[in-house]
Amino acid sequence: MASTTDRTPLSRERVLDGGVALADRIGVMSFTIRKLADELGTRPMTIYHHVDGKDAILDGMIDRVFAAIDLPPDDQPWKDAVRARCVSARSVLARHPWATPLMESRSSPGPETLAHHDAMLGTFRRGGLSLPLTAHAYAILDSYVYGFALQEATLVVEADVDLVDLAEGMLAALAEYPHMAEFTTGHVLQPGYDFTSSFEFGLDLLLDGLAEAAAREASEDDADRG
Repeated sequence: MASTTDRTPLSRERVLDGGVALADRIGVMSFTIRKLADELGTRPMTIYHHVDGKDAILDGMIDRVFAAIDLPPDDQPWKDAVRARCVSARSVLARHPWATPLMESRSSPGPETLAHHDAMLGTFRRGGLSLPLTAHAYAILDSYVYGFALQEATLVVEADVDLVDLAEGMLAALAEYPHMAEFTTGHVLQPGYDFTSSFEFGLDLLLDGLAEAAAREASEDDADRG
């Protein structure tokens, strides 16, 4: 909760920053204007002087999250640029897990959100992808990024867990499931295992597939013109 002695003038920016900080702590399901007012050391009605209701606050918070995601660099090949953006998106969503389900659900997207989408579409088009393939690429990649972020947010990793004790307990429970037992002890419980390493592996598979689809599309276009 913010100190009531804080005399920093309330503003739309401060409301949105406070909203992001609060959602990072308690999630969006428990997020209320009253709790946000407590966070900011003010009263609920005062917030409405700066932002027009909870939906507008959520719109602005999501715009803040989009602003934190790196835009695809325009000085790199399209595939490298999109990869950089997707890696950045996963990293940002790991810091703001509450945002993932809301990223594409806002009915009044802000300027950062719109600029981000425009930059991504422009990167695909710069790479020679047709409009239909651009639509497929963006939908597939965001489904992957958001889905991975949701799955990552549900993982509970205890740093002080004794892997030997954990393995013994899991093996006892998995005695009737030999493939799960093999996977758990032979991979998951091995030193250095990191679930997030699968993200970039899968991302590269998708990007390679999209690049192949773009090359096929270009080849078919050349054949049609010939």
